[in-house]
Amino acid sequence: MSRTVPGRTDHVVVVGAGLSGLAAALHLLGAGRRVTVVEREASPGGRAGRTVRGGYHLDTGPTVLTMPHLADEAFAAVGDSLDARVELVPLHPAYRARFADGSTLDVHTGAEAMEAEIERFAGAREAAGYRRLRAWLERLYRVQMRRFIDADFDSPLQLLHPDLARLAALGGFGRLDARIGRFLHDERLRRVFSFQSLYAGVAPERALAAYAVIAYMDTVAGVWFPRGGMHALPRAMADAAADAGADLRFGQPVTRLERSGERITAVVTGTGRIACDAVVLTPDLPVTYRLLGRAPRRPLGLRFSPSAVILHVGTDRTWPGLAHHTLSFGAAWRRTFRELTESGSLMSDPSLLVTRPTATDPGLAPPGRHLHYILAPCPNTSLGPDAADWGELGPRYRDSLLTELERRGLDGLAAAVEEECLVTPADWQAQGHAAGSPFSAAHTFAQTGPFRPRNLVRGTVNAVLAGCGTTPGVGVPTVLLSGKLAAARITGGARPRPAVHASRERRPV
Repeated sequence: MSRTVPGRTDHVVVVGAGLSGLAAALHLLGAGRRVTVVEREASPGGRAGRTVRGGYHLDTGPTVLTMPHLADEAFAAVGDSLDARVELVPLHPAYRARFADGSTLDVHTGAEAMEAEIERFAGAREAAGYRRLRAWLERLYRVQMRRFIDADFDSPLQLLHPDLARLAALGGFGRLDARIGRFLHDERLRRVFSFQSLYAGVAPERALAAYAVIAYMDTVAGVWFPRGGMHALPRAMADAAADAGADLRFGQPVTRLERSGERITAVVTGTGRIACDAVVLTPDLPVTYRLLGRAPRRPLGLRFSPSAVILHVGTDRTWPGLAHHTLSFGAAWRRTFRELTESGSLMSDPSLLVTRPTATDPGLAPPGRHLHYILAPCPNTSLGPDAADWGELGPRYRDSLLTELERRGLDGLAAAVEEECLVTPADWQAQGHAAGSPFSAAHTFAQTGPFRPRNLVRGTVNAVLAGCGTTPGVGVPTVLLSGKLAAARITGGARPRPAVHASRERRPV
């Protein structure tokens, strides 16, 4: 049984209206708590925010939605449903992978379609390997989800469960790249099923094979896009919370917490004081610890994931080779990870994610125009260029990205740009993200599961953390779970009111 917040928990203040805070609010409301949400920005979303420029609607954070049933669980807690609030479009293909040798692979989440695509791309032996890999990924997910991902931890001793032996038997404690290599020999295919470890902050040859569960989410469970952009999800969650009785207060940054002994008694914003029985804190770890007045002691300091440069461009044309999500791989691979996680230099042969949301929702741009989101991983500011360097470096790197993409087939990209927005590690750092990284603490072994910063902090008995810096970690599915887990710390795992629409796990059609 996990620890819970002692004493009264009738009124809970949630600090931050990002995905984790909104998920926590919905689960708390479903358990009968009175909830106030305070958010420094003028609208909900947090990292999943929205900027509008010249008629282009830009998602400022994640662009990939997987495991939407986890969002549905939050809606169901208040008798609502994701389907009633958001129109989700399944993406086929989930990704298009383009390689330096000119080859292209469409990544399908349907088993038969992907097997046929791999056979076309790399032959029958690799297709058979994919079948075995898919079965392994499914088993890995089933073993990990309820015991190691959707779980609060109070002690490493909680790992001592038969599922730990099952995970070991599946090779989960080996190395990701080597384990994928047991199924697939084509180096290009191995990238498709291992690149996800970058966002966990670890190179594939060093990451635990257990992190292949992220590849399960991307390549097996399905990828969706919300009509109206990714920001439509937090917007809908905020609307559902308001309809269920939450008091949502936007444009109110939290300045401090009041306490009596080990209990937080009030949250203070620039406009007033909000008394509370418990608080959920979702800002990035340094901000949260500063509000609490203490940080947990760790034998080693936290290591943070690589950062990213994001270039949003609104253009007067697009390119037929781009899918909704296109992975553009450089020829280098191991060197790229060394640059990002060891030497702290910019990618000399970049691998990029190009998202074209107007491929699915043309309404995100003016008529006849197109929106492209170019994500280039880069070192965080602790390892690579610091925030001050990006003032000069950013525009030059923007030009180099456009030049490289033109070299890779997007002819005339630079000339087609009508509106743009460049986001660098300096911007992430200004928003309060440690080391200028939107991906928070890296998922090294020493920062995973019970070793990750926990959602309860010693010295404060009624404050619970949520967000990507705490349990279970980085990514939209896990951040949604973090809000649910935070709520369970307060409610004692109390079940929400019966849902009008049963939550379900979606499968690609």
